[in-house]
Amino acid sequence: MGRVLVGGTAALLICIFLSPKFISFLRRREFGQQIREEGPENHHHKAGTPTMGGIIVLLALSVPFLVLSDFEWRPLGVFAVAIACGLLGFADDYTKLVRRRSLGLRARTKLLVTIAISVGLWAIAVYGAHLPSTLRLRVVDYQVYLGPFYPLLIYLVVAGTTSAVNLTDGLDGLAAGCIAIVALAYIAIALLSARYQVALVAGCVVGASIGFLWFNAFPATVFMGDTGSLGLGGAIAGLAVMTKTEILLILIGGIFVIEALSVLIQVAYFRLRRRRVFLMAPIHHHFELQGWSETKIILRFWIVAAVCAAIGFVLYKQSVG
Repeated sequence: MGRVLVGGTAALLICIFLSPKFISFLRRREFGQQIREEGPENHHHKAGTPTMGGIIVLLALSVPFLVLSDFEWRPLGVFAVAIACGLLGFADDYTKLVRRRSLGLRARTKLLVTIAISVGLWAIAVYGAHLPSTLRLRVVDYQVYLGPFYPLLIYLVVAGTTSAVNLTDGLDGLAAGCIAIVALAYIAIALLSARYQVALVAGCVVGASIGFLWFNAFPATVFMGDTGSLGLGGAIAGLAVMTKTEILLILIGGIFVIEALSVLIQVAYFRLRRRRVFLMAPIHHHFELQGWSETKIILRFWIVAAVCAAIGFVLYKQSVG
């Protein structure tokens, strides 16, 4: 527990003390956010706000983890997928900045890289951490043997989580706060199952997310970009795989599921009926267009995230108790 506290605190402090200089560097290089034209009108003033803040987040969580870790396979798997997804996000962010538009890497490129990352995580989980190729249904205390389909499950977890976190990163501090809440739940899950090194990497994620939130909270002076959203999403996916909570993640990370579902529903219904269910998707933009203030949406979504994470932890505790 001591290492978890030290790691989380160190990640928080690194983020807080290094961010001002890093933000200044981003401003000098004119690495500013490109705002989609079809986005809410009240977001257009955010154009030019420094982005790629995820670099400092990943650095902040990496240093204490590498210093304090015993380099067991489970936490290394979480750390590796976070860095790999973060590098993919960095390439996407950099492409956007070079092209000076909101589109980054091609979808095919992202797909292939995500598949490669998922295969790597599968190899670490099965051959390094010696996890069984099973899907654990904790609520009913039942396991399904997946065998050769286990890599597919891991791909769905990695791709789904990173995409959902990326969609959630649409308001100042929304994604960072939700990530901290979900990772906090994973600290509790890891400690409950005596996986202290997994708790360490989750603690570093919490600390780095909260430290970044110091500058990313409304009104944000820096955005995490895809570097941060994909990297932190990868960390959450890795935590789910290494704690065998792939299905339970749907509840623990319920706020991300809600955001992703709102987009799927919007697209599907529009293709079928040529009408929209929401004023705009993801759903946080729907509430913006209804007149809710940005801070009200963020705080209420944090509350929903906390409730989902708490319920998920309780269900996990019951399954192991």
